[in-house]
Amino acid sequence: MKIIDKQAFDKCKKAMLKEKDYDEMSLIFDMFGDSTRLKIMNALFTHELCVSDLANLLEMSTSAISHQLSSLKKTKLVTTRKIGKNVYYSMADEHIENIYRMAYEHIKE
Repeated sequence: MKIIDKQAFDKCKKAMLKEKDYDEMSLIFDMFGDSTRLKIMNALFTHELCVSDLANLLEMSTSAISHQLSSLKKTKLVTTRKIGKNVYYSMADEHIENIYRMAYEHIKE
């Protein structure tokens, strides 16, 4: 196939990431594709919580919350801290909250 605009093509080619980077970014965006995970993230932006408290807050079973937290933990979006028998979950860093807030602002425009 013939390249029509070589300058634009070269600029875009230079901006392309490694395939592995696209794959990892895709996993993060997958985490935003579920309303339960979005609710969990929103709660954890405010304060760290255990599974039981998240389940009560979202009016869901602890099993359902644990399943979603497992996905969030695998993608390194949440971290854990254990106190006695309780495991507390918190967001790993502020980057995810920034993405969340931008998405929210976008839908409110």
